Amino acid sequence: MTTIQGPAVFLAQFISDEAPFNSLDGICKWAADLGFKGIQMPTLDTRFIDLQKAAESKTYAEELKGTITSYGLEITELSTHLQGQLVAVHPAYDDFFDAFAPKNVHGKPKARQEWAVQQLKYAAKASQNLGLNAHATFSGSLLWQYFHPWPQRPPGLVEDGFAELAKRWLPILNEFDQNGIDLCYEIHPGEDLFDGETYEMFLKAVNNHSRACLLYDPSHFVLQQLDYIQYIDFYHERIKAFHVKDAEFNPTGKQGTFGGYQSWVNRAGRYRSPGDGQIDFKTIFSKLAQYDFKGWAVMEWECCIKNQEDGAREGAEFIKNHIIKVTDKEFDDFAAVETNKAFNRKNLGL
Repeated sequence: MTTIQGPAVFLAQFISDEAPFNSLDGICKWAADLGFKGIQMPTLDTRFIDLQKAAESKTYAEELKGTITSYGLEITELSTHLQGQLVAVHPAYDDFFDAFAPKNVHGKPKARQEWAVQQLKYAAKASQNLGLNAHATFSGSLLWQYFHPWPQRPPGLVEDGFAELAKRWLPILNEFDQNGIDLCYEIHPGEDLFDGETYEMFLKAVNNHSRACLLYDPSHFVLQQLDYIQYIDFYHERIKAFHVKDAEFNPTGKQGTFGGYQSWVNRAGRYRSPGDGQIDFKTIFSKLAQYDFKGWAVMEWECCIKNQEDGAREGAEFIKNHIIKVTDKEFDDFAAVETNKAFNRKNLGL
């Protein structure tokens, strides 16, 4: 077994135009001062990382890594959640998702997708240059709007959708494989990979590609009422990244999993700061330790009630207190006796 690394923090929800969150040095000092040991880095803001440069220049990657390690931090993973989303976009969402891409590809779905694919390929090489072994992303979606079928879905629509999704991702998965990096899809509502069944459909479509791995975030499963503990039993061999994000589900006579178009604070299912929701993190950390998870426990702050800086400060301590230093001995070793084959045969009556 391996002791989980951490605590770490996903920077996406903290980056802003105000100090200390507007520069790499500032945000690193802030994270280190709170007790974090790692940072998961989004890759669209060049104030923090120039993704193409990190892919093409080992010198730049080493300098970037050096800046971060000077604060006692490590990069846990790079993130291309927004770029990954653009690998597969249904036309109904084109206008919404243009905001994730440069202006020169707005209104040009094909060019936007090509840009996104190149971004993922840069991320594979950049991850290798930075000495990482896992990467976090989204799958994108061609089918999400059909998840609750009314009118009924045409026969073959889902199968065709996953075949197309696989066609788009296979070259990217191969690029990650060539660079020795596991590509970890965050299973998430709004993506075509939103639960275990859809992940397995995708896995089959990409021929069980060894790099098609998982970022485990239990909060999304609470909102779906999926058994997030058994999920680990099913998929622990593919889980290579971990978000510590809490959630709660409090259904009423007026709303349930779909939320009734309410704001986040008024939904039955809500994301919460670590420790403020209903998730059994004690069991999660035990399961991951049992299954020899070798990655990082990364706090992702998303809460409709608590201030983000309070959530980060409390989250660092929350993760620290949940990491299990795994044992290097059996608890009943004190009762062990010397033995050999003859002794064993005697005690079997042979």
